[in-house]
Amino acid sequence: MRAITVVGAGSWGTALAVALSNRVERVNVWVREREIAESINTQQRNPVYLPDHAIPANVRAFTDYEDSLHQTEMVILAPPSHAMRRLLIYALPWLRQEAILVSATKGLEENSHLRMTEVIREVVTPAFAPRLAVLSGPSFAREVAAGEPAALVVASDDADTAIAVQSALSGNPLRLYTSDDPVGVELGASLKNVIAIAAGVCDGLGLGSNTQAALISRGLAEITRLACAMGGKPATLAGLAGLGDLVLTCTGSLSRNRTLGKELAKGRNLSEILDGMTMVAEGVKTTFAALDLAASVGVELPITTQMGMVLNGGRGAADAIRELMDRAPKPE
Repeated sequence: MRAITVVGAGSWGTALAVALSNRVERVNVWVREREIAESINTQQRNPVYLPDHAIPANVRAFTDYEDSLHQTEMVILAPPSHAMRRLLIYALPWLRQEAILVSATKGLEENSHLRMTEVIREVVTPAFAPRLAVLSGPSFAREVAAGEPAALVVASDDADTAIAVQSALSGNPLRLYTSDDPVGVELGASLKNVIAIAAGVCDGLGLGSNTQAALISRGLAEITRLACAMGGKPATLAGLAGLGDLVLTCTGSLSRNRTLGKELAKGRNLSEILDGMTMVAEGVKTTFAALDLAASVGVELPITTQMGMVLNGGRGAADAIRELMDRAPKPE
């Protein structure tokens, strides 16, 4: 493969561009901020989102879609979930029908609660039928950019598309496994952020390893219930895109959602915490989207329910933990 385009120059988009630069001749990066594009092209740094990692010379940044998408064979979409639809609408005239579109965004659209591949398909299909996949798994951007090994999943309804992405992108430092379950992969990637907020709350309250192990186990149970009710497969949630990503996000010090939970446990206001964060904590909006989805299919999400109350200011962090522990006994 000669060229790919990464749409979005946040930490994850930049890390993917760095990691994949040795797999193709050229990586184009679409960047919203002109100053970041200039820094990538002249100083080989992203000064805002990934300042400590050098960006290879074959990675070039653009602020317009026409140049960034010109003659690329694969487009990796890595904006925040709330920006996916808007970016695609503007980029659509320059998307090549032959190019594979890969969603690397972990989140649900705020109002529609659609998964990112559903958003992509909805925007693009009036123009052409896209070759579409999703890339996910346990991966902190800084570690990927540093060249540390990571295992990810590429999922698609079309086996040939998944294999094509695997073949093009898999290789040190990324090992890609294929999956035929984009529903499970995307919901696992999204919902784990909610549990990670809860893990941060537990950490902020000074609770220990017993609590964290219980939270991760029961968090996986409710993620699996909802994902399977929406059409996902249990095996997917037991793999990299489910359990793997959940463990990483709940325990890793680089987790934005876990950090947010720790600050909530200190009694800080949510808006104050978010205002102080450079990058998006997807778990906040996903919490309320997950509760709406659960209500629509009759699935119970006890941890997510308590996190929703904490996030909207209706319940303190310690009270939320107490509510979970005082629920009526039941079989596992």
